[in-house]
Amino acid sequence: MTVLASATLSSVPIQPPKTPLQLKQSKCSSIVNLGIPISHEFGRRCEFFDMHKELVPYANAWDWQKEIVKQRKLLIEREEDFSDTLIILQHQPVYTLGTGSSEAYLNFDMKNAPFDVYRTERGGEVTYHGPGQLVMYPIINLRYHKMDLHWYLRALEEVIIRVLSSTFSIKASRIDGLTGVWVGDKKLAAVGIKVSQWITYHGLALNVTTDLRPFYQIVPCGIKDRHVGSIKGLLCNVNESEAENRDHIKDHQLIDLTSKSLVHEFSEVFQVDLHHMQNMPVPVAMT
Repeated sequence: MTVLASATLSSVPIQPPKTPLQLKQSKCSSIVNLGIPISHEFGRRCEFFDMHKELVPYANAWDWQKEIVKQRKLLIEREEDFSDTLIILQHQPVYTLGTGSSEAYLNFDMKNAPFDVYRTERGGEVTYHGPGQLVMYPIINLRYHKMDLHWYLRALEEVIIRVLSSTFSIKASRIDGLTGVWVGDKKLAAVGIKVSQWITYHGLALNVTTDLRPFYQIVPCGIKDRHVGSIKGLLCNVNESEAENRDHIKDHQLIDLTSKSLVHEFSEVFQVDLHHMQNMPVPVAMT
């Protein structure tokens, strides 16, 4: 497994915010009213790094998050924390485990893993990240939203539920006692977070055009009696092996559409003003 040094975030020029995405609003009555905003006016600044078309190594993104959290804590000490952060991207194939995850949910020998495996500080059990799955990492100060971790988890789920409803007319839901977003017995999105001094990192992963076969080598999120699904699989109404043979251009369009909707709904749910930033620098490997 390759070990990468922590990324150093250089300052980047701030580009003028783009026009808000004009996606149709959900009219689904099942959407839960979370009572947002909680404690601040609409428009808290959020620096947005849009890498949704890129396959980013997991270790790079993990380093970026930890470095941003470190910087944010310093800003809080100086009372200069004026901005949240949002990163959206795809990952190269990887398995990740939460802090207390059990290796019993891996259907392979760790010494002969099909992909890199990382144990992280987030909550939750093992999951898979890979191409066709959009991963969103919000690094936000909950002091400016609501200092309640259950509220935060439900708010992340709400973002996905709104995306599926408003953009694809897919009725998704929560399941009592489980974290994530479901359509029937299929889990389309996983949520796993870490909060340190009320600064959040890690986040959510939504299967859009994902090849679901790598999930077969684990017990996703430690749930044995349910399945994993994707937006493409639901829209095509065919099994995943047939769906993955469809035109890749359509896959790219679906990724683009879903990404725009995710970003839009995130800004609505968390009431932030997105400022598009340049891409982050690539971390240098340790020697």
